[in-house]
Amino acid sequence: MRRLAPCPHLPPAREGLSWRHLHAQRDDARGEPFYLACLEYGQALWQQALPARAILCLDRAMGADLTGSEPALARWPMPYEALAWMLAHVPRDLFIGNPRVHFQHYADRMNEPRRDQRRWRAWACWAITRAARPEWPADPRHDVREPTDAEIAQALREHGHPGEADTWDSVLQHRHTSSIQAAPGQGVIR
Repeated sequence: MRRLAPCPHLPPAREGLSWRHLHAQRDDARGEPFYLACLEYGQALWQQALPARAILCLDRAMGADLTGSEPALARWPMPYEALAWMLAHVPRDLFIGNPRVHFQHYADRMNEPRRDQRRWRAWACWAITRAARPEWPADPRHDVREPTDAEIAQALREHGHPGEADTWDSVLQHRHTSSIQAAPGQGVIR
């Protein structure tokens, strides 16, 4: 079985994790245990060479109902850096889809609860994806006004946790200034 090197921006994954790990958190009201479960399961999926599913777990983590003061966030902040790292290290032969289009559609079709917070986090991920992988096109048939980086930062200041906009901006600026084109097989444990 092919294994990828772990993402350094996510907690280690316990052996044998499955979808049941997230399902067990269904009564948690999507609080801190749910957030950690999403990050851990995302790491497990990443290491199993399932990057598209791993990114969907990061989506779910960003939808957790957190206040910003949880101890988990001090150790594992909103997974913007994990997303950027995955985009940089996904081997070219693995299916990842087009995360840019995913985040574009996700942001435009967000529902409650915490619609504005979750919507702007999706746009923040869209901006990271656009910067990290500029070769991935937007969906030309999706008629939506794409926000500027400044609009995303302001919205994260209004709707995100304290310091979240600065964390996101730091990741985004690093992606704008670094070359992250991963070589085939990069990050693979053989």
